[in-house]
Amino acid sequence: MRLDREQVRFLSQQTSLLRLVVLLLVGMTMLAPAAVRETTPVHALLAGYTLLALLAVLMPERFGWLVWADAAAAAVALVLVENGLVLALLVVFAAYGAALWFAGDTTVLAVTALVAAVLVRIGHGLLVADRADWSVLAAPVAVALAGALGRLQRSQMDERAFLARLVSALQFERGLAESLRLALNELTEFFHCQEAVLAFYDRSLERIFSWRVPARFSGRLHPQSAPATRRDAFLLNDLHAHLCWNRLEGPGEGFGWHRGTRQRLRELPRLPGPSRQALAARNLLAVTLEFEGEPAARLLLLNSRRRFRPSDLCRLERAARALQVPLENLYRLRHLRARAVEAERSRISLDLHDGVLQTLLSVEIQLGVLQRKLRENPEAAAAELAGVLETLRGGREELRQMVTDLRPLGVESADLVDLMRGYAERFRNETGIGLDLLIQGPPPALPDRLCRELFQIYREALTNIKKHAAATHVVVKLFQNETMACLVVDDNGKGFSFAGRFSSDELDRLRLGPISIKERTRSIGGLLTVESNPGHGARLTIEIPLN
Repeated sequence: MRLDREQVRFLSQQTSLLRLVVLLLVGMTMLAPAAVRETTPVHALLAGYTLLALLAVLMPERFGWLVWADAAAAAVALVLVENGLVLALLVVFAAYGAALWFAGDTTVLAVTALVAAVLVRIGHGLLVADRADWSVLAAPVAVALAGALGRLQRSQMDERAFLARLVSALQFERGLAESLRLALNELTEFFHCQEAVLAFYDRSLERIFSWRVPARFSGRLHPQSAPATRRDAFLLNDLHAHLCWNRLEGPGEGFGWHRGTRQRLRELPRLPGPSRQALAARNLLAVTLEFEGEPAARLLLLNSRRRFRPSDLCRLERAARALQVPLENLYRLRHLRARAVEAERSRISLDLHDGVLQTLLSVEIQLGVLQRKLRENPEAAAAELAGVLETLRGGREELRQMVTDLRPLGVESADLVDLMRGYAERFRNETGIGLDLLIQGPPPALPDRLCRELFQIYREALTNIKKHAAATHVVVKLFQNETMACLVVDDNGKGFSFAGRFSSDELDRLRLGPISIKERTRSIGGLLTVESNPGHGARLTIEIPLN
């Protein structure tokens, strides 16, 4: 049997505790008066412990080799310790260390300490006179109590490890589909069920999106979409209760409770027909997940072989609570990225319309005029043809610049300042606009992804100034303090159509400001502030928290 990291850590803890107990018992033996060797109860205790070791042989996956080490310790104690009660206490602790190598908590120690205190009182004759018989009885009781608590603690430790794996499965870099595949696979494995389903109702789109993962699914996960009228198929009509059906046919057998009050349902609602048809399972668990403070999704587990118990519903409820925040964050980031992509597409479309398309239209008109002039005045037409060629060269250069700007950037933290300086030099040469780039203090220490987005924001802000601001001078500041990195872009151009100082949330409500820059800033957890003075310029401030 191979132990995982958590089990090895617990083994070391148990070994340390057992050493302390042995030292304590040795001290008690030295202080206690010499006692007559009580062979019968000692042998009875050792026989009971041997029975426990035999169980360990029959179930090696649960106990393992540590039982034999404790058995050896008990055998040595039989020779060295003359006080039978002290030996009984040692055997209790030894059995505790063997049976609970996979658990450990203060509650187990408290119960064991309580039994030890009872044994000591018995030893001094405060409860009954026949202390040997009570010793034989108390030791197995202590082992049974410690073992029961140990199983509970093992279950809790397994659940904590499962929740950690569940949350770690949701990573933005993996994407929503792959993250959900891993998380739902974890659910099917932990609950030993055949299928896990996540169904989400998007109110803004009036659509239901569902992801279904069979046990041990390793393929590519694709969401299924359905209209809002099919909410009852995934139990999305009423999200105020956590439910379990252990038979989907007829009135149903199972249990449930209200999500907020946890009051048990007196009568289980009948499972809707569309649900039975869509889910096609004999046993079903269903818990609710919230989005933006409102119930919006169902997490479902399906099983045809094993009936679910109330403890399963409680554990699934805890799993849903652990999933809720990272899942909501992942969905928000995915939504923000989609909005950023749409904003980038809109910007490219606008640039093509205002730039290359206008150039082509101009060339088309000029060529039409030249076509007529060729018949009337060929020399004048030839002279004007040079102007058409110059217009085409300008359009070609503009298109080349757009293609260059669209190439993915590999910006690293160490290169950020150099890239910004290089782009500033190119901006000055191409536009004739004065640009002061001020790097205050050491370069910001940001992850590469944030540096890439920050450079894109910087480049887009300068592009907007070149096209729309009619500015003659720009000042860009980049600095970092203990709490944030900050980029400020200040120009003396026309400013925006509005006046005042606005945050990105205020700009969203008013439908104002640079859309792409707002989305990029929000996607990296930053804060955008826009100050506009029409006719005198504008200032953009982007703050990125370091945490």
